[in-house]
Amino acid sequence: MTALAPLPRIETLPLFPGERAALLDVLGDLAPDAWDLPTACPGWSVKDVAAHLLGDDLGRLSWGRDDYAHPAFAAGLDIATLPGLVAAIDRQNAVWTAGSRRMSPRLILELLALTGEWTQTYFASLDLDATGMPVDWAGSEPAPIWLDVAREYTERWHHQQHIRDAVARPGLKERTWFAPVLDAFVRGVARPLANVSAPTGTALRLTITGDAGGEWVALRENDGWRLGVAPEMAAAASVTLDQETAWRLFTKGIAKDEARRAATIAGDPVLAERILDTVSILA
Repeated sequence: MTALAPLPRIETLPLFPGERAALLDVLGDLAPDAWDLPTACPGWSVKDVAAHLLGDDLGRLSWGRDDYAHPAFAAGLDIATLPGLVAAIDRQNAVWTAGSRRMSPRLILELLALTGEWTQTYFASLDLDATGMPVDWAGSEPAPIWLDVAREYTERWHHQQHIRDAVARPGLKERTWFAPVLDAFVRGVARPLANVSAPTGTALRLTITGDAGGEWVALRENDGWRLGVAPEMAAAASVTLDQETAWRLFTKGIAKDEARRAATIAGDPVLAERILDTVSILA
């Protein structure tokens, strides 16, 4: 049987300065009324999404760099559970979005330039090979810090894409920017597979087509499913998605039914369906 090679580390640290520069370039060129355009995030305008990214920076600096936990974040919720954590994040996002609407576009733009530099400095200070907190959409176990940093990159990339879609600007779809996003999102396949029973040695293949795509295999082992790379391994089921469908599915930007219509599925349909249940964000 063909061996399953482990998934490689995702290198995103060098991408943060360019990603933020691209965001500032788009926002800096907007006409005043473009900030009010709706985005794919329900109820959020371009300005709201930009402010959300500012909140991401400030939140990460506060609890990550400065070890400050705001007590209201967890008030009344059990954030040790995934539903409780999602509810806390949703509440925090709603409070932040409402409060940030008093800020001007110019101020948000200026602050994003500053916090972009601060977060980049903070991420560069981390030991990427150390073990940190879980990346919850990928699994409940502590994760390497490089995966946590990759998660932060995907957060910034996909919200920048929401802004670019809203103002009809091309996205950061070159392989350099996009491939690490897809590689990180695919780690979310682990959750919908966690409770799927199958004989040891059963393989599920995911292929994402396009310049930024790739191929991944989930293999059932004695103690559960393991993700890796095995181009020659026979699979009991396979799913092929184009890269646009993939990232939008994984971030809840399109419905599962729409993704199913765009997908090519072969083999065991029940097993293949788990790919379409992948969500690589929390809220």
